[in-house]
Amino acid sequence: MGDSNQSMTLDFTLMDLFSHSGPHLVLFSLVAAVFTTGLLGNAILLFLICIDSRLHTPMYFLLRQLSLLDVGFPLVTIPKMAANFLQGEGSISFGGCAAQMFFLMLLGVSEGVLLSLMSYDRYVAVCHPLHYPVLMRHQVCLFMVGISWLSGVLVASIQTSITLHFPYCASHTVDHFFCELPALLKLSCVDTSGYELALSISGVLILLLPLSLIVTSYSHVLGAVLRMRSAEARYKAFTTCSSHITVVGLFYGAAVFMYMVPGTYHSPQQDNVVSLFYSLVTPTLNPLIYSLRNREVRVALVKVLGRTGFRSKRRRHHGVCWVDPRTLPYS
Repeated sequence: MGDSNQSMTLDFTLMDLFSHSGPHLVLFSLVAAVFTTGLLGNAILLFLICIDSRLHTPMYFLLRQLSLLDVGFPLVTIPKMAANFLQGEGSISFGGCAAQMFFLMLLGVSEGVLLSLMSYDRYVAVCHPLHYPVLMRHQVCLFMVGISWLSGVLVASIQTSITLHFPYCASHTVDHFFCELPALLKLSCVDTSGYELALSISGVLILLLPLSLIVTSYSHVLGAVLRMRSAEARYKAFTTCSSHITVVGLFYGAAVFMYMVPGTYHSPQQDNVVSLFYSLVTPTLNPLIYSLRNREVRVALVKVLGRTGFRSKRRRHHGVCWVDPRTLPYS
């Protein structure tokens, strides 16, 4: 207990992902640009889904939750990394490290479960279209979203509390640019091999169970698509499902590398690259994948841009003679 209380009073030092040399400054600027693009893309997608009534469907309801998760992922890690880079130091408090680890795990588990449930939505839409309004009614969608968030909170609470219970009396330099559970365990001054084994087993279950649902759902979807007689229907189903498969591949590819491949098979540098990929690049690509490949999103975006352009043209056209009555002295 004394070691645990002592560790809670100490700060950690995060690894500097970029030095202040010329090439690294360019890389830092690139990361900042990708971060801004990702936030803007997800915000636009959230906005379109909220205002366009044609996007008020179960698929886009789940996609809205995915965008919320993709907004959270980079916000947990990138601002702190940027602040450390600009200040020239990488310290983070014990509480800040705990918060990073908790929210990253919450968002990661929630997104993994949500992606598997989104595959079930596509399975119902393609294989049982007549029953879709019943099987994917609003209560079911709310239940799906609740399950995904609850799973994330449960796993994050358990894993974070166990990890932070270990005393950290050795070096406090985390060989990572944010506080991630595997990197933090290496700093403990007690034997954590038993917990690391349990963590690997739980990681396999957390990853493989949703992944098995995704594989099962899309095997049925693929069979149904190949049996479709209409080329237009086959193309629409394939386009929608391929967008989701692309997102699943990006997310689970990085997650499997980090949590299912033993740490002896990848270096800290590789861990940093993969972590940067799933915490920044994937959340940035997700809205682009869905907006570029889904006709409904493109139509909604064009509609909003067209409406905005029409209003600006109308104001410019009447700008010479139009006066706001509220600005007149007698109004």
